[in-house]
Amino acid sequence: MKRRTFIEAAFITAAMPSLAFGQAKYPSKPIMWICPYGAGGSADQRSRQLGRLMSDALGQPIVVDNKPGAGGNIGTELIAKAKPDGYTIGMGNFAPLSVNKALFKKMGYDPLTDLTPIMLIERGPLVLMVRNDSPFKSVADIVKAAKASPGKLAYASGGIGGTHHLSGSLFEVAAGIDMIHAAYKSGSAGQTDLMGGQVNMMFEQMYAAMPSIKGGKLRPLAITSKTRSPLAPDVPTMAEAGYPQVEILNWQGLIGPKGLPAEIVTLLNATANKALQDPATRKIMLEQGNEIAGGTPEQFAAFIRSEAPRWAKVVKDAKIEPE
Repeated sequence: MKRRTFIEAAFITAAMPSLAFGQAKYPSKPIMWICPYGAGGSADQRSRQLGRLMSDALGQPIVVDNKPGAGGNIGTELIAKAKPDGYTIGMGNFAPLSVNKALFKKMGYDPLTDLTPIMLIERGPLVLMVRNDSPFKSVADIVKAAKASPGKLAYASGGIGGTHHLSGSLFEVAAGIDMIHAAYKSGSAGQTDLMGGQVNMMFEQMYAAMPSIKGGKLRPLAITSKTRSPLAPDVPTMAEAGYPQVEILNWQGLIGPKGLPAEIVTLLNATANKALQDPATRKIMLEQGNEIAGGTPEQFAAFIRSEAPRWAKVVKDAKIEPE
């Protein structure tokens, strides 16, 4: 008999309504999906989209519970400390899985040892943008102005240690400039003040930036991915602008607590991969400028391990400290 690949076996398993463990079956009751960020944001939206699709496939409700705070640490710690029975899973994000260990002196979990990666869901670039009436027409204009007046220009972020902030810090280090970091409680609050003229610029996630860019309120100067986005083909990359170091993708994936049984990981991985094939979900993700991921738990684990040392160095070099 021909040996099946991991993915083939996983998808066959996902077609089954549950897994049998002795007399019990998984899942036999509702599953809690913890989102470590507030309602309405990208992590919350994706949690609910995939949770609904996976719930249909597994035959049990998946309930999304928002537990925001501490840069995603509060919700992620709850996932890490949950019973490893498959009934508590959640969204694993860029900051709590690859940045916060270097940023916070004390954390209630270790992202590399206390969690089970299940599947990478998506990656998405950020856009450096200014007001539409800004005198800055290019990245070079910003660098020139920042060097002429160190510590004067300000960039907004959605909080310490997130992708908005790290993009700005990377830019400062790469360009040899000194700017003011204006941390807000959310990316939308930072974007509001950018449009109001309280700050000069912002690196914003593409899904959140495009409405204001298309509406003519903000002007994009560069994107943080390796290649240009099909959603904004005229916007150069930071590498094209002369700063290849400023490559950053916000990402998120499905995780569970340490010790999650391999059979459950396989089932959840296959079910999540199948959910990513849903045409409506794919359309939303692509229209937001995101790269659809998927793949195996092992691939996601390797990705997390590769990201952590990179951002630890950025935190150290930029001397970033929590509030």
